[in-house]
Amino acid sequence: MGRYDFRPQRVHQTTTQLLNAERISSTPPWYNVVGSITPAQTLVRTQPVPHTRPRKGPRTKKASKLFQPQKIGYEEDMLRREFFKDHPWELARPRMIIEDDGRDSHKTDWRQIQQKEKALTGESVIQRQLWLLHNVPKITKSQAYDQARKEFYDLRLQEDIERRVAREEAMSTGAYFGPSVLDIGMELEDKEYERWKEWAAKEVETMEQRSAAMYTGLVDSEEAALDADPADYEAAVEEVSDQIPAQGQSGLGGAMITR
Repeated sequence: MGRYDFRPQRVHQTTTQLLNAERISSTPPWYNVVGSITPAQTLVRTQPVPHTRPRKGPRTKKASKLFQPQKIGYEEDMLRREFFKDHPWELARPRMIIEDDGRDSHKTDWRQIQQKEKALTGESVIQRQLWLLHNVPKITKSQAYDQARKEFYDLRLQEDIERRVAREEAMSTGAYFGPSVLDIGMELEDKEYERWKEWAAKEVETMEQRSAAMYTGLVDSEEAALDADPADYEAAVEEVSDQIPAQGQSGLGGAMITR
């Protein structure tokens, strides 16, 4: 077959020959589709970036990772890592990643952070910082980062003010808005706090009942002895007086010890 295998490109031609020779009883489902949409003619892949040798000198053995793709890194990756580490909630904002013609990057001018064709996102800070690093002489990475962040914060504040003004204008004309996310969160927190107070009250009551039950038997016996008839009390004392050891007399009873 040589260096390249052309059999996959000739599947439709081979199937046609088999159908004409009646070697195949029925037409495959993909036959008409492959006939109308022919496969691509490009059979050779582009040459990958050659791997750099870690050290000079003759190669003693065959590289085991020769065909493993190299790690691709861009300058923006480090800037993205730093920005989203400081602003993790920016990742929670919805973003539109669909492009009409794939040339959206050619329609932006990062001499300013606000773009007509692109909404303000964390990526705007990164691209603005990158532009400053490449076009402003003697500017450091931290200075470009601070300037891009300041412009980003100002636009975010302006958007928030515009949003609140639009809400107030709509409410003044009779519009009604439901509870905000903050209101819903506070309501859920209040419900959870009330539930916790009920649970805590029940736990305190249970602990008090357990503490009182530890002394219930002793208190009841003492109160019963005081409330009993004096004659019955004296008779009970005389009944056990013989078993009470006198002063200087050792107590009787107990287990016998043998040696």
